[in-house]
Amino acid sequence: MCINPSFTVVKMSFIDIVDLSSDDECGDLNVKAVKLEPGIVGGRVQQKENKARLVKHQKFETQFRRQGSEENRSSNALSTGQSSSSILDQGQSPLDDTSLSSTSPICPAPVCRQFWKAGNYDDGLGSKISLQNGKNYLHVHPMFLHSNATSHKWAFGAVAELLDNAVDEIQNGATFVIVDKTTNPKDGNPALLIQDDGGGMSPEAMRRCMSFGFSEKKSKSAIGQYGNGFKTSTMRLGADVIVFSRHLNNRILTQSIGLLSYTFLSRTGHDRIVVPMVDYQFNTSTGTLEILHGREHFVSNLSMLLQWSPYSTEADLLKQFDDIGAHGTKVIIYNLWFNDDGDMELDFLSDPEDIRTSGETKKIGTIPAWKTINEQHIAHQFHYSLRVYLSILYLRLPESFNIILRGRVVQHHNIANDLKFPEFILYRPQCGGCVEGQVITTVGFLKEAPQISFHGFNVYHKNRLILPFWQVVSYQDSRGRGVVGVLEANFIEPTHNKQDFERTSLFQKLEGRLKEMTWEYWDYHCGLIGYLVKKKPRASEAPPVLSQSMPHSSKQQPVTLNKSSPAIGSTKAVIERAERSIPNPQRKSEQGLHVKRKRLDELIDVEKEKRGAVTDAVQPLDIIGSQLKDQEALNLLQENKKLRLKCLEYVKREEELNIKVTQFKTEIEQVQREYDQMLVELESLDKVKEEKNIQM
Repeated sequence: MCINPSFTVVKMSFIDIVDLSSDDECGDLNVKAVKLEPGIVGGRVQQKENKARLVKHQKFETQFRRQGSEENRSSNALSTGQSSSSILDQGQSPLDDTSLSSTSPICPAPVCRQFWKAGNYDDGLGSKISLQNGKNYLHVHPMFLHSNATSHKWAFGAVAELLDNAVDEIQNGATFVIVDKTTNPKDGNPALLIQDDGGGMSPEAMRRCMSFGFSEKKSKSAIGQYGNGFKTSTMRLGADVIVFSRHLNNRILTQSIGLLSYTFLSRTGHDRIVVPMVDYQFNTSTGTLEILHGREHFVSNLSMLLQWSPYSTEADLLKQFDDIGAHGTKVIIYNLWFNDDGDMELDFLSDPEDIRTSGETKKIGTIPAWKTINEQHIAHQFHYSLRVYLSILYLRLPESFNIILRGRVVQHHNIANDLKFPEFILYRPQCGGCVEGQVITTVGFLKEAPQISFHGFNVYHKNRLILPFWQVVSYQDSRGRGVVGVLEANFIEPTHNKQDFERTSLFQKLEGRLKEMTWEYWDYHCGLIGYLVKKKPRASEAPPVLSQSMPHSSKQQPVTLNKSSPAIGSTKAVIERAERSIPNPQRKSEQGLHVKRKRLDELIDVEKEKRGAVTDAVQPLDIIGSQLKDQEALNLLQENKKLRLKCLEYVKREEELNIKVTQFKTEIEQVQREYDQMLVELESLDKVKEEKNIQM
């Protein structure tokens, strides 16, 4: 979309520089005058001599310092709500479009480029607590940006946080998110670009995004919920971030630009967080852009944007909207952090189609013949390759949505498809006697077992991977080697950085249950990958066993889980598919297994077992080896029948839809043939007309 903007002053409604603390005090701002581009906003700007511009600039700084001394006298008015605008809103600025000069072409970098050492912030002012009408106001110090970002120990975890915002925008029509390398035009250093075509942010939403604790994501399926992810993730990856967002609502098109800069705050000695922003609104009647919130405040914000962002002119800023489209958001993180070795944390050079982490990779302890297969496995590579990590980051994605990393689409990868001899275990977590939900856990051996040394569970929450290859057990004598599971645990809450779960009682119960699954699966199936099967001990000596499952045969096929399939454990249909796929344990004798489970004769009537009812049921066993009552088993069978009927309805519906698709394809082919025939006739008529014209 190409917009030819012009300038029109409109009434100011709220702040232009977002001060994330209170507005009761204002320190001196080092605001440099800038040049408003001719033809961008305000039409033609008459050029003045450099000397005259410098004089007006000095007058502005003098008046601004005087304005700071008058701040205390106006504090009562602020507290009563007469004027709650931000730092630059007090007083009248003498700046006009004829007194603006260009800023320095150099974009200053932070003093320390190593992330874990960059928190040594000293503004020389100390902490401040303001007192207004007997009430204390606490400032958010810029150092909080760094300390808050330390919750991300892993750079890829911060990238994933930003992608969550794009995935949440799928409900607003987003079809892609781009992750790529770009260049800071001021110093030529690499920067990280993340862009989506979601709904974008209005000026108000942009301010909430740049503030702390605001979240508009009320949907139960939304990944983000704390209103803190954008700040922690961007500040973890780089010292500075600039955001461009275009939003369309009720035929009103707005464009907003915001800058969250740790470099700006630290170098200017601020004792609070200040976020410069400018906003535009498209006037459909004139076909031009209009400045929102007043010209004076716009100029003040723009001056800081041009000084501390990668772009030196307003035209360069507005040019960033060219590839956004009708709506969407672009995030550029620059002054990227270095690691302790002095190398940039994000490695853009090793692979032109990937982003990797710098530094040495972790060595894998295994025999030399198996070293290569272990090093190339996804369980090892996701630590160092962003492409690999993003391929497993979401349990499922719509076919219409793509993650594009450095120009190439990331292929979605379902870890459950990497398992052989899989089992599907139904788990119903309980707390205080109440069932919190139900989830299907897919557990099996990695296809490369026993050569592979990885094990653990991949735990998702609301479709998002929280714990990849979580090692719930430490195997000895190879017990548990190669056993991997996949589940979606929506009944527990993740931590703020989405790299772990809150250590609640439900989480501890889940951890204990996954340990039981691992040991039991190994004890009954290790013979399938060449290990000696241990004899099952007596019931009094039996180790803890699964509370919701029976093991499966070696011929068991996994549930197909593709990009558009339901989540594991998310629907009753999946539970039914899993339960129907569990075979009768009596078949184990036919498959050469040396260990048998206690038969279910004592739980289920023999006649029902002959009819095959037992084949479709998951019969739970008590942890201490005691049996459930017959009534409980019958209740489970009845529930399975209900689920089976519902599944059959879905299958029937699917068949009907497939028939419709076939009919539509046939009709399309017929119309295409008719079109081709008519096209041939039209060409023949054209030839006849040409011949007649020649004869005439």
